[in-house]
Amino acid sequence: MKTLAGVLCIFLFLACRPAPQPIEYGSDLCDYCKMTIVDRQHAAEAVTGKGRAYRFDAIECLLNYIEPTSDTDWAFLLVADYEQPGVLIDAQESHYLISPNLPSPMGAFLSAFAEESAAQETQAAKDGRLYDWSSVREELRRNGVIKQVSAQ
Repeated sequence: MKTLAGVLCIFLFLACRPAPQPIEYGSDLCDYCKMTIVDRQHAAEAVTGKGRAYRFDAIECLLNYIEPTSDTDWAFLLVADYEQPGVLIDAQESHYLISPNLPSPMGAFLSAFAEESAAQETQAAKDGRLYDWSSVREELRRNGVIKQVSAQ
């Protein structure tokens, strides 16, 4: 009986852990701009430590949504891998390309890649600049894509 109770406790513990949720393309709405999420190459998701998932139609929407919060509030920050549409990858470990020849849904021309080599190959074909997580956030703040939040 104690073994069964222990096994049940383990299953309950594992069931309560936060996890990414699938994006329902064509029906889920972006939690930032409220547009329908349809682009599998640019979607994103943030999951809180309590397991609440927020979905976004573009990486720039994710960045604007999390701007007023600390990164430590999030269990997962995920972005779509441009090379593998619909596959979500760790936003903080991704490689980013801003290219005027690679439009994204909200107009920042921002795409994410799991592999640096894929980002470099796409840059060679499409032009643009490469960034990591912190530098892309700085660049988008500088050019006004990420809205600055003033202290209240």
